[in-house]
Amino acid sequence: MIDNIRHYFERNGFHVSSRLADRMGIRAINVRLFFIYVTFFTVGLSFGFYLTMAFLFKLKDKMYTKRSSVFDL
Repeated sequence: MIDNIRHYFERNGFHVSSRLADRMGIRAINVRLFFIYVTFFTVGLSFGFYLTMAFLFKLKDKMYTKRSSVFDL
């Protein structure tokens, strides 16, 4: 059951951890663990930071989509 929940969130998640890990050149599991540990120490403050980054990444993806021609504007 836990694996099904984990797979659901990995397929439909925001990919914040993997995108940050790719940019920094480290494994995504290390970034996820960092967010988990910081959330416990800051009483949920980093969860808000995570959601803010997810929103900004989604906004960036929508703004910087690659257009195939000039007429796609």
